[in-house]
Amino acid sequence: MSFPKEFLWGGAIAANQAEGAWNAGGKGWSVEDVITFKPKVDVKDYKANTHISLEGIRAAMDDPDPALYAKRRGIDFFHHYKEDLALFAEMGFKVLRLSIAWTRLFPTGEETEPNEQGVAFYEDVFREMSNDPRSILLIRPLTFSR
Repeated sequence: MSFPKEFLWGGAIAANQAEGAWNAGGKGWSVEDVITFKPKVDVKDYKANTHISLEGIRAAMDDPDPALYAKRRGIDFFHHYKEDLALFAEMGFKVLRLSIAWTRLFPTGEETEPNEQGVAFYEDVFREMSNDPRSILLIRPLTFSR
């Protein structure tokens, strides 16, 4: 069996799992930034894996060490997106779906204007995707306007 020539082979990444840079570019806190890795909890037990107390949130926010907080690191797409996109293209990806960390655009959720550093990051990522000579296509249902 073979795929049609026009088949769009691709992949997806989630901002909270890939970006890292939890304390860079003006990003605000998210739930994922304070949830610890719990190796002894069954991965199927979502409630146990994601439960955190108010005290736990405060302790996590005071802890600058990302060691216990896997999603603070991700693959560090924030700092290495050009290399990562090149690797995706090398793998033959024609499309890439990525999510946006709204805490990077609206750090507290109360802003009336987006965080310019966050907007610039996503604009740079989209520009890199659309300019890639290896044909990573940008399918963009959202546009940013200033």
